[in-house]
Amino acid sequence: MINIFNYGQENLTASIALGIAKGEIQGILTKETRAKVQASAAAVEKIVANGKPVYGINTGFGPLCTTMISPDQTRKLQENILKSHAVGVGEPISIEISKLMLILKVHALAKGFSGIHEDTLDRMLWHIMQDAIPVVPKQGSVGASGDLAPLSHLFLPLIGLGRVHYQGEIIPTARLFQDFQLKPIHLGPKEGLALINGTQFMAAFGVKVLERFYNILAHADITGAMMLEGLLGSVKPFSAELHQLRPYAGNQHVAQTILNLLHESEIVHSHATCARVQDPYSLRCMPQVHGASRNAWLHLKQTLEIEINSVTDNPVVFDENHTISGGNFHGQPIAMPLDYTCLAASEIGNISDRRIYLSLEGDTPGVPKLLLKETGLNSGFMIPQYTTAALASENKGLCFPSSADSIPTSLGQEDHVSMGSIGARKALQVIENVEKILGVELFCAAQAVDFHAPLKSGKIMTALYEHVRTKIKHVTEDQIMYEDMETAIEIIRSGELLTLAREVAEKEGLQLETSWSGEFDRF
Repeated sequence: MINIFNYGQENLTASIALGIAKGEIQGILTKETRAKVQASAAAVEKIVANGKPVYGINTGFGPLCTTMISPDQTRKLQENILKSHAVGVGEPISIEISKLMLILKVHALAKGFSGIHEDTLDRMLWHIMQDAIPVVPKQGSVGASGDLAPLSHLFLPLIGLGRVHYQGEIIPTARLFQDFQLKPIHLGPKEGLALINGTQFMAAFGVKVLERFYNILAHADITGAMMLEGLLGSVKPFSAELHQLRPYAGNQHVAQTILNLLHESEIVHSHATCARVQDPYSLRCMPQVHGASRNAWLHLKQTLEIEINSVTDNPVVFDENHTISGGNFHGQPIAMPLDYTCLAASEIGNISDRRIYLSLEGDTPGVPKLLLKETGLNSGFMIPQYTTAALASENKGLCFPSSADSIPTSLGQEDHVSMGSIGARKALQVIENVEKILGVELFCAAQAVDFHAPLKSGKIMTALYEHVRTKIKHVTEDQIMYEDMETAIEIIRSGELLTLAREVAEKEGLQLETSWSGEFDRF
């Protein structure tokens, strides 16, 4: 049975939006929501009839805000804005993110403050249900009056223009309409502006960033724990009493998670009385580094949830006598957290690369240099770390905050812009690179753990290690490395280790969740 979400009424979360995009949840408009939408559209019609100038309803846009538009031209004005603002360039964004844009926009417009018509919302819902998803270029938004260019491309199909992804092809909207015997929507006053004002491009990317960032954070703890075992690191730095003295939620959650993963590990217990005083930071400071990135994730989640439940177009229509032309479309509130997220994700890759390097040094008893018993003729795992170094360096270059820049547009009317769309795209790019770094760490960590046989980890980590070994074999001499690396990256990307960890914990009655899982395991 498919769950139902009531657009415009219920609280939307990233996971619900993703569920709608995947067809697991159906979004609908209730009678109450439709009544609000109808009332808002009626208020706009009254404004047009009264002739009092209201921005974007019977005036031009941006620097043309003082140019009055006659009542008989207000509908033409709305179609013109879609055409003139559809100036995006570059490759199309993913179908999933385009679909998320539609979902987020329907929810915002269904709040009843935008003057949108009911049949326009119904057509948008039709596109979602039919998986006929508009093609949206990835470049062209400065995140000021919202995401004008990408949203214009998103809604060109409403008026029969643009292109759509449909059944594995990109086809002209005209062909889609012909196949379904549909006609274009005739936009009413304010509708075009309502459609293209808003932050749904950067917010849709934010939803995907939140999902994939969550996955790398969870798997960074797993690969880090496996590497800690492989390099015979101490678990004392993860003790609860230490982190209670500096009680950041992320730090405490990571420390307890790693202790849970390593519960009853024979490998950990085997060196409990060794002479080593302390480990390098990349092992010892995982709670502090991974934890700080988790805190950044939490901030993004909280900010994004406000954003996707907000009205972000302009002007906002309260009734025919009360409209406000403000700045709810400005992307700064999420542009800055997205930049912070970009940095936080990059740091996960940075510390993972350091652990990979550490595993090659040959300073751990029983673990040979370059993770191979016979080197010289064999280079071992030397070169995979070159790849992670390159990825970590690339991420550092991507961490310059987009929101620190502003280039005036619209003849100075939009004299400060957020560049949030750029920050959102960069954050996702960094996360994709970190998935690859963590995949290489998993590859190296499993190899390091091999050298401690017949000692085993606890039940959870043993299951994870054995799962990896069903797909990637121990390396004994030089071979083609990239195939195993790609396999390891896909293991990280798929989330299968986290799923397996939860299954083993439940089956064996072991603790995996922490006191902070409610904050960090739900979005």
